[in-house]
Amino acid sequence: MTFELKTKLRAAVAIPGAVLAVPALAQDTVTGTRGAAAMSDEELAKKLANPVAALISVPFQLNYDHDIGAARGGDRWQLNIQPVLPVDLNPEWNLISRTILPVVWQDEIYPGAGSQSGIGDIVQSVFFSPKAPTAGGWIWGAGPVFLLPTGSDDLLSVKKWGAGPTGVALKQDGPWTYGLLANHIWSFAGSGKQDVNATFVQPFVSYTTPTAWSFTLTTESTYDWEHEQWAVPINAVVSKVTKLGDQLVSFGAGVRYWADGPEGGPHGWGLRLMVTLLFPR
Repeated sequence: MTFELKTKLRAAVAIPGAVLAVPALAQDTVTGTRGAAAMSDEELAKKLANPVAALISVPFQLNYDHDIGAARGGDRWQLNIQPVLPVDLNPEWNLISRTILPVVWQDEIYPGAGSQSGIGDIVQSVFFSPKAPTAGGWIWGAGPVFLLPTGSDDLLSVKKWGAGPTGVALKQDGPWTYGLLANHIWSFAGSGKQDVNATFVQPFVSYTTPTAWSFTLTTESTYDWEHEQWAVPINAVVSKVTKLGDQLVSFGAGVRYWADGPEGGPHGWGLRLMVTLLFPR
């Protein structure tokens, strides 16, 4: 396999790492829908830590990575546009649609690659989630995840259709939120020469203050079964719920460190910036 094909595959299977970047504001998981006016900023910030919360939102997550490739001469800006659409199925269940559309600017990700810009492959997740937590206080959701070969450039797409299972489980205890999100994608069709067989695992922990500041630590680890390689960025992010006029917004910023990864991937430190537009019903 050529270095170019390996680079394309690693870029594509890493896309699910943005799934939990800025979770949606929630429907109250115990009592049902509540308006934003009925909740404090602290409550809203806590709901932002729930990936299967039920509120229409549009997160924008900008990631910067550098020292990409074996020669460490590449860099990449990736803006993940992540609309969240909840559907009220019945009094007991919600369906949460979460889409990740990457918009990428990258340069010299391997020697001689030049520069590329455009959209990457879409990852679409669908979670079926009970509205009420379990007796032990756990919130969970599960469903399918799909990989769509929408990349606008040969170096921004694996040119494969993929699918698999996804799930999340979390608990909220006072100011703390902790849990795990995971998925697995297998490719089943497409013109790409390399199959996709990747597991994504994202443990996370978040602490929210009474003034609606949240401090989140998470890893977004992907294991590529085709090449038997891990990619492990560790992210530390600070965010704040506030308003711009009448618009409810969450702002966040943080750093990421690549604890492990293939030679063709990023190395060292990176940057993450986030803005989420919230639309409570």
